[in-house]
Amino acid sequence: QVQLVESGGGLVQAGGSLRLSCAASGRTFIYYPMGWFRQAPGKEREFVASMNGGGDVTQYADFVKGRFTASRDEAKNLAFLYMGNLKPEDTAVYYCASSQGTFRKYYSGDYYRTETYDYWGPGTQVTVSS
Repeated sequence: QVQLVESGGGLVQAGGSLRLSCAASGRTFIYYPMGWFRQAPGKEREFVASMNGGGDVTQYADFVKGRFTASRDEAKNLAFLYMGNLKPEDTAVYYCASSQGTFRKYYSGDYYRTETYDYWGPGTQVTVSS
């Protein structure tokens, strides 16, 4: 069983930055496709970013392009989401997710769908003040 845990969330002023981390217990997850999603109060969970199993292809939602960067540290089995130039509308709970049993969905182009990912962390709160 794979367990994911996010960290690095917090309160930041608009224009500031944060780096979220995603760690996993169990088997190595870093070589599977993984995604970052967020959910604001009263809204559906939405896609933020993803990375393929090779770590050389990333996808981003339009509203974070140029501001957020997904990366990973293979040696430490960690994934990261750097968030820069944060805006109040970025306030949400952020989740990392791994696509292992469902990885074919990722490679078929469904990297932005929640059902593409079969393991999820509990989320970390990011609050951006104006």
